[in-house]
Amino acid sequence: MRDLIVTTLEESIALKRELIDELVPDIESFARFFVNALKGGNKILICGNGGSAADSQHMACELVNRFLVERRPLPAIALSTDTSILTSIANDYSYDQVFQKQVEALGRAGDLLLAISTSGNARNVIEAVKAAREGGLKTVALTGKGGGELAPLADMALVIPGTVTPRIQESHLTVIHIVCDIIEKELFT
Repeated sequence: MRDLIVTTLEESIALKRELIDELVPDIESFARFFVNALKGGNKILICGNGGSAADSQHMACELVNRFLVERRPLPAIALSTDTSILTSIANDYSYDQVFQKQVEALGRAGDLLLAISTSGNARNVIEAVKAAREGGLKTVALTGKGGGELAPLADMALVIPGTVTPRIQESHLTVIHIVCDIIEKELFT
């Protein structure tokens, strides 16, 4: 058990060091999309499946409630939270459209869609990005494993240089926390 614990922590640390070595300027550019959208009076839509759905909800709560600063709520919606909408669309049409239809209904030009997919190949996330682009939304993606089909579709993709899903997800959450911190500093200090 001890070896597993140490190995897991070492893998996580090693991947975060790669982020420092390779992605700091990209993370800054990535965060700028959020700051610009919110400064422009727009909202953030966020989608993903499984652990990425949890990350979507996590980020939305940090923006709507607060991260570290007492401030006014910021407009953010995790598209994975309404089970009636998700199951209705999946049943009547296709699971591939569960985020796409919400983007079409809720998104407006100037809003920002954050698409999260560890593999970059989640079909419903890809369809959401396509709908967002058609609707005039800006699009950013958090991926790993080379970025998959998603990375080239987004206005900007932050591709975590890893192949192990849990380590990629840990890095996604770290990036989300960094972005939330930057948003608060840029908008409220």
